[in-house]
Amino acid sequence: MRTPGTTSGGRAAAALPVRKPLLSAAAVALCALLVAACDSSGSGSAGAAASGDKVTLTVGDYGTFGYKEAGLFDAYMKEHPGVTIVEHTVQQETDYYPALQTHLASGSGLDDIQAVEVGRIAQVVKKQASRFVDLGKADGVDKGAFLPWKSQQATTSDGHTIGLGTDIGPMAICYRKDLFQQAGLPTDRDQVAKLWQGDWAKFVDTGKQYQAKAPAGTFFTDSAGGLFNAVVASSTTQYDNSSGQLDYKNSPTVKTAWSLATGAVQAGISAGLKQFDTPWYQAFANSKFATVACPSWMTAIVADKSGSANKGKWDIATAPAAGNWGGSFLTVPKAGKHQKEATALAAWLTAPAQQAKVFTTVGNLPSNVKALSQPEVQTAKLDFFGDTPTGQIYAATAQSIQPTVIGEWDGLVKDSLTNGALLSIEQHQSDPAKAWSDAVKEIDDKVSD
Repeated sequence: MRTPGTTSGGRAAAALPVRKPLLSAAAVALCALLVAACDSSGSGSAGAAASGDKVTLTVGDYGTFGYKEAGLFDAYMKEHPGVTIVEHTVQQETDYYPALQTHLASGSGLDDIQAVEVGRIAQVVKKQASRFVDLGKADGVDKGAFLPWKSQQATTSDGHTIGLGTDIGPMAICYRKDLFQQAGLPTDRDQVAKLWQGDWAKFVDTGKQYQAKAPAGTFFTDSAGGLFNAVVASSTTQYDNSSGQLDYKNSPTVKTAWSLATGAVQAGISAGLKQFDTPWYQAFANSKFATVACPSWMTAIVADKSGSANKGKWDIATAPAAGNWGGSFLTVPKAGKHQKEATALAAWLTAPAQQAKVFTTVGNLPSNVKALSQPEVQTAKLDFFGDTPTGQIYAATAQSIQPTVIGEWDGLVKDSLTNGALLSIEQHQSDPAKAWSDAVKEIDDKVSD
């Protein structure tokens, strides 16, 4: 999912068919194996709706999951006249998750379905799995229909799957063609991708070239935190070691990401904004920056916040390295009064047809393998981005993503380093060494609690 204010992820986009890309042989084989097991519509016909009873199901999420925008809630209620769905949405995931933890601790105030972001899922799986329904064994659920590494993230060591994957966040770079042209840089997406191919350091170097001739009042990229997240997300070694133990202080990836992000600040190529805050949203419409690290769910934010005046000015190029930033899960808390009906709804929302519909509406790339292979996903375009083959770009990147270890403290570490340390450097001119040491102290204090 992707979405605003997420720790690792997000959501969004809109689309029409275009050129059909080729999948890798491995991807085709995987899809072929799963097609027979993947129901294109899901079950979703259980519980009170079948018996004629009236049930109100609440769905707690954040950002833009796309279900309302794609008309899925209305479609489900039409098929199940006894069900009313009420969505409780929080814009910032960093506000949503603490509230979810409070409700879990008290056992009250929980929605029938609760979304959990990928940066939090390991913590929930390790410490709170007993509070959620095992969806892997529920009627109408085929957990083998999802990308294997995605399902594994929400599965306990003894095989209980507490979350169904909604989306994944393969990354690209969204860029402003008009600003690139004014700065003397190429505008064709293939030529743009070659500027930084294979190395995030080249991305920063391109930023320096841009800034030297930048249109007045603009910056190459939106934020140091966004750059940091993108670099980390494109590595198989992130905040944890191979055993799943928190080891961000010694992570080569974190060190590289920190160096590049602070270097971008010092070079003056970052607009210094906090992602998913109001000034950041406004900066899209005001054309304040020329690039943003752009997982698939970010495309909806770019389109929505840039406004119609900037339609056709944005394009999408391949990122320096393939990676996954974001993605979420739907869970069913045991404290809910309608577990059976909620499970049926969660299964239906994450089935291939529905995931494909969400992608073509808001750009959240499916985690369901059959959905990924459907023509409407493979050939999708987004009207805001013109002829850009959005589906081809993101689906191809998705096939290159390598599994990475996700630890229980990843969300905390990311928040502290991006929204804490790097933001203090950007907005308050903090010394980078002190900002790092302050973040480490904050993380250590919270982890030891």
